[in-house]
Amino acid sequence: MSDKPVIVYGASGYTGRLVCEYLREYNVPFVAAGRSEERLTDSLASNVAGVETADYEVRQVEHDLEALTDLFSGARVVLNTVGPFSTWGPTVVEAALAAGAHYTDTTGEQDWLITCESDYGARFADKGLLLAPGIAQMYTTGEIAAQLCLEQPGLDTLDIAVFWGGSPTIASTLTILVNAATSKAHYLEQNQYVEFDPDQGLVSLVVPGQHELALSLPWGGTSHPVWFKNDPRVANVKAQGGVFNAALMNGVPQIVAAALEATKDMNHTDRDAALTATAAQVMNQMPPRENPRLNKSLDSVHASGPLGRAHCVIHGNQNYKQTGLLQAFAAYWLLQRPPLRTGFASGCQAFGHRELLGQLRAFGLVSDPVLTVNG
Repeated sequence: MSDKPVIVYGASGYTGRLVCEYLREYNVPFVAAGRSEERLTDSLASNVAGVETADYEVRQVEHDLEALTDLFSGARVVLNTVGPFSTWGPTVVEAALAAGAHYTDTTGEQDWLITCESDYGARFADKGLLLAPGIAQMYTTGEIAAQLCLEQPGLDTLDIAVFWGGSPTIASTLTILVNAATSKAHYLEQNQYVEFDPDQGLVSLVVPGQHELALSLPWGGTSHPVWFKNDPRVANVKAQGGVFNAALMNGVPQIVAAALEATKDMNHTDRDAALTATAAQVMNQMPPRENPRLNKSLDSVHASGPLGRAHCVIHGNQNYKQTGLLQAFAAYWLLQRPPLRTGFASGCQAFGHRELLGQLRAFGLVSDPVLTVNG
Protein backbone atom coordinates (compact mmCIF):
# COMPACT_ATOMS: atom_id res chain seq x y z
CA MET A 1 0.00 0.00 0.00
CA SER A 2 1.22 3.48 -0.88
CA ASP A 3 1.17 6.57 1.30
CA LYS A 4 2.08 8.70 -1.73
CA PRO A 5 -0.73 9.87 -4.03
CA VAL A 6 0.99 9.10 -7.35
CA ILE A 7 2.66 5.93 -8.67
CA VAL A 8 5.10 6.10 -11.58
CA TYR A 9 5.29 2.53 -12.85
CA GLY A 10 8.41 1.92 -14.91
CA ALA A 11 10.19 4.86 -13.32
CA SER A 12 13.70 3.67 -14.22
CA GLY A 13 13.04 3.90 -17.96
CA TYR A 14 13.82 6.91 -20.14
CA THR A 15 10.28 8.32 -20.09
CA GLY A 16 9.58 7.29 -16.49
CA ARG A 17 12.57 9.28 -15.27
CA LEU A 18 11.29 12.40 -17.04
CA VAL A 19 7.84 11.94 -15.50
CA CYS A 20 9.52 11.86 -12.06
CA GLU A 21 11.49 14.99 -12.92
CA TYR A 22 8.35 16.97 -13.69
CA LEU A 23 6.46 15.59 -10.69
CA ARG A 24 9.27 17.09 -8.62
CA GLU A 25 8.77 20.43 -10.38
CA TYR A 26 5.03 20.30 -9.63
CA ASN A 27 5.90 19.38 -6.02
CA VAL A 28 3.85 16.17 -6.25
CA PRO A 29 4.87 13.28 -3.94
CA PHE A 30 5.28 9.99 -5.79
CA VAL A 31 6.37 6.37 -5.64
CA ALA A 32 8.94 5.32 -8.24
CA ALA A 33 7.98 1.69 -8.92
CA GLY A 34 9.40 -1.12 -11.01
CA ARG A 35 10.85 -4.61 -10.92
CA SER A 36 14.32 -3.72 -9.60
CA GLU A 37 14.87 -1.55 -6.53
CA GLU A 38 18.58 -1.21 -7.30
CA ARG A 39 17.96 -0.09 -10.86
CA LEU A 40 15.28 2.37 -9.75
CA THR A 41 17.51 3.90 -7.08
CA ASP A 42 20.53 4.21 -9.36
CA SER A 43 18.52 5.49 -12.33
CA LEU A 44 16.76 8.25 -10.42
CA ALA A 45 19.93 9.34 -8.62
CA SER A 46 21.88 9.52 -11.88
CA ASN A 47 19.28 10.86 -14.30
CA VAL A 48 16.61 12.91 -12.50
CA ALA A 49 17.84 16.43 -11.93
CA GLY A 50 17.16 17.63 -8.37
CA VAL A 51 15.69 14.30 -7.28
CA GLU A 52 17.21 14.78 -3.83
CA THR A 53 14.65 17.55 -3.23
CA ALA A 54 11.67 15.45 -4.38
CA ASP A 55 9.20 13.82 -2.01
CA TYR A 56 9.39 10.24 -3.25
CA GLU A 57 10.17 6.65 -2.37
CA VAL A 58 11.35 3.66 -4.40
CA ARG A 59 9.28 0.47 -4.42
CA GLN A 60 10.13 -2.83 -6.06
CA VAL A 61 7.09 -4.74 -7.29
CA GLU A 62 6.35 -7.85 -9.33
CA HIS A 63 4.25 -7.49 -12.45
CA ASP A 64 1.17 -9.36 -11.27
CA LEU A 65 -2.32 -8.25 -10.37
CA GLU A 66 -2.14 -8.90 -6.64
CA ALA A 67 1.21 -7.18 -6.12
CA LEU A 68 0.31 -4.16 -8.22
CA THR A 69 -3.12 -3.79 -6.61
CA ASP A 70 -1.49 -3.82 -3.20
CA LEU A 71 1.03 -1.18 -4.27
CA PHE A 72 -1.60 1.05 -5.92
CA SER A 73 -3.98 0.91 -2.95
CA GLY A 74 -3.91 4.28 -1.22
CA ALA A 75 -2.68 6.09 -4.34
CA ARG A 76 -4.97 8.26 -6.43
CA VAL A 77 -3.14 8.23 -9.78
CA VAL A 78 -1.13 5.58 -11.64
CA LEU A 79 1.17 6.82 -14.42
CA ASN A 80 2.23 3.79 -16.46
CA THR A 81 5.27 3.87 -18.79
CA VAL A 82 5.77 0.09 -19.18
CA GLY A 83 5.30 -1.06 -22.77
CA PRO A 84 4.51 -2.69 -25.05
CA PHE A 85 1.19 -1.81 -23.49
CA SER A 86 -0.84 -4.45 -25.33
CA THR A 87 1.39 -6.98 -23.53
CA TRP A 88 1.88 -5.43 -20.08
CA GLY A 89 -0.97 -2.92 -19.84
CA PRO A 90 -3.98 -5.10 -18.95
CA THR A 91 -2.57 -6.13 -15.57
CA VAL A 92 -1.73 -2.53 -14.67
CA VAL A 93 -5.17 -1.25 -15.71
CA GLU A 94 -6.94 -4.00 -13.74
CA ALA A 95 -4.82 -3.20 -10.68
CA ALA A 96 -5.53 0.54 -10.92
CA LEU A 97 -9.26 -0.18 -11.22
CA ALA A 98 -9.19 -2.53 -8.24
CA ALA A 99 -7.29 0.05 -6.18
CA GLY A 100 -9.63 2.88 -7.17
CA ALA A 101 -6.95 4.96 -8.90
CA HIS A 102 -7.00 7.04 -12.09
CA TYR A 103 -4.86 5.57 -14.89
CA THR A 104 -2.77 7.20 -17.61
CA ASP A 105 -0.05 5.86 -19.89
CA THR A 106 2.20 6.91 -22.76
CA THR A 107 1.11 4.39 -25.38
CA GLY A 108 0.84 4.91 -29.09
CA GLU A 109 -0.49 1.39 -29.74
CA GLN A 110 -3.80 1.84 -31.49
CA ASP A 111 -5.01 -1.67 -30.65
CA TRP A 112 -4.36 -1.03 -26.94
CA LEU A 113 -6.43 2.17 -27.01
CA ILE A 114 -9.30 0.34 -28.68
CA THR A 115 -9.06 -2.39 -26.03
CA CYS A 116 -9.04 0.19 -23.24
CA GLU A 117 -12.19 1.79 -24.57
CA SER A 118 -14.09 -1.45 -25.18
CA ASP A 119 -12.99 -3.50 -22.16
CA TYR A 120 -12.33 -0.98 -19.40
CA GLY A 121 -13.84 2.41 -20.25
CA ALA A 122 -17.30 1.84 -18.77
CA ARG A 123 -15.87 0.15 -15.67
CA PHE A 124 -13.65 3.17 -14.94
CA ALA A 125 -16.56 5.55 -15.58
CA ASP A 126 -18.76 3.62 -13.15
CA LYS A 127 -16.20 4.33 -10.42
CA GLY A 128 -15.75 7.99 -11.42
CA LEU A 129 -12.19 7.27 -12.56
CA LEU A 130 -10.22 8.42 -15.58
CA LEU A 131 -8.73 5.94 -18.06
CA ALA A 132 -6.43 7.99 -20.30
CA PRO A 133 -3.93 5.97 -22.32
CA GLY A 134 -1.79 7.75 -24.88
CA ILE A 135 -0.87 11.00 -23.10
CA ALA A 136 2.41 11.68 -24.93
CA GLN A 137 3.94 14.16 -27.33
CA MET A 138 3.41 12.14 -30.48
CA TYR A 139 -0.32 12.02 -29.83
CA THR A 140 -1.42 14.70 -27.36
CA THR A 141 0.43 17.63 -28.92
CA GLY A 142 -1.07 16.75 -32.29
CA GLU A 143 -4.47 16.44 -30.66
CA ILE A 144 -4.05 19.94 -29.22
CA ALA A 145 -3.44 21.24 -32.76
CA ALA A 146 -6.51 19.35 -34.02
CA GLN A 147 -8.71 20.73 -31.24
CA LEU A 148 -7.55 24.28 -32.01
CA CYS A 149 -8.62 23.77 -35.64
CA LEU A 150 -11.97 22.35 -34.55
CA GLU A 151 -12.79 25.53 -32.68
CA GLN A 152 -13.82 26.62 -36.18
CA PRO A 153 -17.30 25.05 -36.78
CA GLY A 154 -18.09 22.97 -39.85
CA LEU A 155 -14.82 21.02 -40.16
CA ASP A 156 -15.13 17.23 -40.24
CA THR A 157 -11.84 15.90 -41.62
CA LEU A 158 -8.42 15.83 -39.92
CA ASP A 159 -5.16 15.24 -41.79
CA ILE A 160 -2.44 14.93 -39.14
CA ALA A 161 1.36 14.81 -39.42
CA VAL A 162 3.72 14.35 -36.47
CA PHE A 163 7.52 14.57 -36.72
CA TRP A 164 10.36 14.69 -34.24
CA GLY A 165 14.11 14.73 -34.18
CA GLY A 166 16.20 12.06 -32.47
CA SER A 167 16.10 8.31 -31.97
CA PRO A 168 13.47 6.17 -30.26
CA THR A 169 14.21 4.72 -26.85
CA ILE A 170 14.74 0.99 -26.25
CA ALA A 171 11.12 0.60 -25.15
CA SER A 172 9.77 2.60 -28.11
CA THR A 173 11.76 0.46 -30.56
CA LEU A 174 10.37 -2.74 -29.05
CA THR A 175 6.85 -1.33 -29.11
CA ILE A 176 7.17 -0.45 -32.82
CA LEU A 177 8.22 -3.99 -33.70
CA VAL A 178 5.67 -5.76 -31.49
CA ASN A 179 2.86 -3.50 -32.68
CA ALA A 180 3.79 -4.07 -36.34
CA ALA A 181 3.88 -7.83 -35.80
CA THR A 182 0.64 -8.21 -33.88
CA SER A 183 -1.83 -5.55 -34.96
CA LYS A 184 -3.18 -3.58 -37.89
CA ALA A 185 -3.09 0.21 -38.37
CA HIS A 186 -6.33 2.05 -39.04
CA TYR A 187 -7.52 5.45 -40.07
CA LEU A 188 -11.05 6.81 -39.67
CA GLU A 189 -13.32 7.16 -42.70
CA GLN A 190 -16.94 8.22 -42.21
CA ASN A 191 -16.69 7.20 -38.54
CA GLN A 192 -15.49 3.68 -39.38
CA TYR A 193 -12.03 2.20 -38.92
CA VAL A 194 -10.34 1.41 -42.24
CA GLU A 195 -7.09 -0.52 -42.41
CA PHE A 196 -4.06 1.15 -43.92
CA ASP A 197 -2.66 -0.76 -46.88
CA PRO A 198 0.09 -2.86 -45.25
CA ASP A 199 2.13 -2.55 -48.45
CA GLN A 200 1.88 1.25 -48.57
CA GLY A 201 5.46 1.85 -47.46
CA LEU A 202 6.95 5.26 -46.87
CA VAL A 203 5.02 8.38 -47.89
CA SER A 204 6.59 11.79 -48.49
CA LEU A 205 4.86 14.64 -46.69
CA VAL A 206 5.21 18.40 -46.95
CA VAL A 207 6.54 19.72 -43.65
CA PRO A 208 5.72 23.34 -42.75
CA GLY A 209 8.80 25.46 -42.28
CA GLN A 210 11.20 23.57 -44.55
CA HIS A 211 11.69 22.95 -48.27
CA GLU A 212 12.69 19.30 -47.94
CA LEU A 213 9.98 16.66 -47.88
CA ALA A 214 9.90 14.28 -44.91
CA LEU A 215 9.26 10.54 -44.95
CA SER A 216 6.33 9.18 -42.96
CA LEU A 217 4.59 5.97 -41.96
CA PRO A 218 1.17 5.29 -40.43
CA TRP A 219 3.08 4.54 -37.20
CA GLY A 220 0.52 2.01 -36.05
CA GLY A 221 -2.36 4.31 -36.96
CA THR A 222 -1.70 6.48 -33.87
CA SER A 223 -4.21 7.45 -31.18
CA HIS A 224 -6.02 10.16 -33.11
CA PRO A 225 -8.62 8.04 -34.99
CA VAL A 226 -9.63 6.45 -31.69
CA TRP A 227 -9.98 9.73 -29.82
CA PHE A 228 -12.16 11.28 -32.52
CA LYS A 229 -14.27 8.26 -33.50
CA ASN A 230 -17.09 9.33 -31.18
CA ASP A 231 -16.66 13.07 -31.65
CA PRO A 232 -19.79 14.30 -33.49
CA ARG A 233 -17.78 17.02 -35.21
CA VAL A 234 -15.37 14.61 -36.91
CA ALA A 235 -15.93 11.89 -39.52
CA ASN A 236 -12.47 11.33 -41.01
CA VAL A 237 -9.02 11.14 -39.40
CA LYS A 238 -5.74 10.06 -40.94
CA ALA A 239 -2.41 10.45 -39.16
CA GLN A 240 1.14 9.75 -40.27
CA GLY A 241 4.49 10.58 -38.77
CA GLY A 242 8.12 9.82 -38.27
CA VAL A 243 11.52 11.20 -37.45
CA PHE A 244 13.24 13.93 -39.44
CA ASN A 245 16.25 11.62 -40.02
CA ALA A 246 15.58 10.29 -43.53
CA ALA A 247 18.20 7.53 -43.28
CA LEU A 248 16.60 6.19 -40.12
CA MET A 249 13.12 6.35 -41.66
CA ASN A 250 14.31 4.52 -44.78
CA GLY A 251 15.53 1.69 -42.59
CA VAL A 252 12.32 1.23 -40.57
CA PRO A 253 10.25 -0.67 -43.21
CA GLN A 254 13.12 -3.07 -43.88
CA ILE A 255 13.63 -3.75 -40.18
CA VAL A 256 9.93 -4.33 -39.62
CA ALA A 257 9.56 -6.51 -42.73
CA ALA A 258 12.52 -8.67 -41.73
CA ALA A 259 11.15 -9.09 -38.20
CA LEU A 260 7.71 -10.06 -39.50
CA GLU A 261 9.13 -12.61 -41.91
CA ALA A 262 11.40 -14.14 -39.29
CA THR A 263 8.62 -14.52 -36.72
CA LYS A 264 5.57 -15.34 -38.85
CA ASP A 265 5.47 -19.04 -37.92
CA MET A 266 6.46 -18.66 -34.25
CA ASN A 267 4.21 -19.10 -31.26
CA HIS A 268 3.43 -16.09 -29.06
CA THR A 269 6.26 -16.65 -26.58
CA ASP A 270 8.97 -17.33 -29.17
CA ARG A 271 7.83 -14.41 -31.32
CA ASP A 272 8.03 -11.95 -28.43
CA ALA A 273 11.52 -13.18 -27.55
CA ALA A 274 12.65 -12.83 -31.17
CA LEU A 275 11.20 -9.35 -31.49
CA THR A 276 12.86 -8.32 -28.24
CA ALA A 277 16.22 -9.53 -29.59
CA THR A 278 15.67 -7.68 -32.88
CA ALA A 279 14.78 -4.48 -31.03
CA ALA A 280 18.00 -4.78 -29.01
CA GLN A 281 19.99 -4.98 -32.24
CA VAL A 282 18.35 -1.76 -33.46
CA MET A 283 18.56 0.15 -30.15
CA ASN A 284 20.30 -1.33 -27.11
CA GLN A 285 21.10 1.75 -25.07
CA MET A 286 19.28 4.75 -23.70
CA PRO A 287 19.43 7.79 -26.00
CA PRO A 288 21.26 10.78 -24.54
CA ARG A 289 19.29 13.42 -22.68
CA GLU A 290 17.47 15.54 -25.22
CA ASN A 291 19.03 18.69 -26.62
CA PRO A 292 16.45 21.34 -27.62
CA ARG A 293 18.64 22.40 -30.56
CA LEU A 294 18.58 18.86 -31.96
CA ASN A 295 15.45 17.17 -30.65
CA LYS A 296 12.79 19.25 -32.34
CA SER A 297 9.15 18.31 -32.83
CA LEU A 298 6.50 19.40 -35.29
CA ASP A 299 2.76 18.74 -35.22
CA SER A 300 0.74 19.82 -38.24
CA VAL A 301 -3.02 19.42 -38.68
CA HIS A 302 -5.06 20.30 -41.75
CA ALA A 303 -8.76 20.36 -40.88
CA SER A 304 -11.37 20.68 -43.60
CA GLY A 305 -15.08 20.62 -44.21
CA PRO A 306 -17.42 21.24 -47.14
CA LEU A 307 -16.84 25.00 -47.04
CA GLY A 308 -14.06 25.61 -44.54
CA ARG A 309 -10.39 25.05 -43.86
CA ALA A 310 -8.05 25.44 -40.91
CA HIS A 311 -4.37 24.63 -40.48
CA CYS A 312 -2.50 24.50 -37.19
CA VAL A 313 1.25 24.00 -36.73
CA ILE A 314 2.92 23.56 -33.35
CA HIS A 315 6.71 23.68 -33.33
CA GLY A 316 8.34 22.25 -30.24
CA ASN A 317 11.39 20.56 -28.82
CA GLN A 318 12.32 17.53 -26.71
CA ASN A 319 9.40 15.24 -27.41
CA TYR A 320 10.14 12.89 -24.51
CA LYS A 321 10.24 15.85 -22.12
CA GLN A 322 6.87 16.95 -23.50
CA THR A 323 5.57 13.50 -22.61
CA GLY A 324 7.03 13.67 -19.10
CA LEU A 325 5.46 17.06 -18.51
CA LEU A 326 2.04 16.04 -19.81
CA GLN A 327 2.00 12.97 -17.58
CA ALA A 328 3.06 14.95 -14.50
CA PHE A 329 0.47 17.65 -15.15
CA ALA A 330 -2.25 15.01 -15.46
CA ALA A 331 -1.39 13.79 -11.96
CA TYR A 332 -1.13 17.36 -10.63
CA TRP A 333 -4.63 18.11 -11.96
CA LEU A 334 -6.18 14.86 -10.68
CA LEU A 335 -4.94 15.48 -7.15
CA GLN A 336 -6.84 18.77 -7.06
CA ARG A 337 -10.01 18.30 -9.08
CA PRO A 338 -11.89 15.65 -11.10
CA PRO A 339 -11.17 15.26 -14.82
CA LEU A 340 -13.48 16.93 -17.31
CA ARG A 341 -14.52 13.43 -18.39
CA THR A 342 -14.35 10.10 -16.57
CA GLY A 343 -13.90 6.69 -18.13
CA PHE A 344 -12.00 6.43 -21.41
CA ALA A 345 -10.76 9.86 -22.51
CA SER A 346 -7.81 11.52 -24.19
CA GLY A 347 -5.61 14.07 -22.48
CA CYS A 348 -7.44 16.94 -24.18
CA GLN A 349 -10.84 15.49 -23.35
CA ALA A 350 -9.86 15.00 -19.71
CA PHE A 351 -8.02 18.26 -19.05
CA GLY A 352 -8.75 20.66 -21.94
CA HIS A 353 -6.53 21.31 -24.95
CA ARG A 354 -5.82 24.92 -24.07
CA GLU A 355 -4.85 23.97 -20.51
CA LEU A 356 -2.37 21.37 -21.80
CA LEU A 357 -1.02 23.84 -24.35
CA GLY A 358 -0.53 26.37 -21.57
CA GLN A 359 1.62 23.93 -19.62
CA LEU A 360 3.79 23.08 -22.62
CA ARG A 361 4.22 26.78 -23.33
CA ALA A 362 4.98 27.62 -19.68
CA PHE A 363 7.84 25.11 -19.60
CA GLY A 364 9.27 26.28 -22.93
CA LEU A 365 8.58 23.04 -24.82
CA VAL A 366 6.40 24.40 -27.66
CA SER A 367 6.06 27.69 -29.45
CA ASP A 368 2.84 29.61 -29.93
CA PRO A 369 0.68 27.65 -32.42
CA VAL A 370 0.42 29.00 -35.95
CA LEU A 371 -3.28 28.80 -36.76
CA THR A 372 -4.70 29.75 -40.16
CA VAL A 373 -8.46 29.69 -40.72
CA ASN A 374 -10.30 30.06 -44.05
CA GLY A 375 -14.03 29.88 -44.66
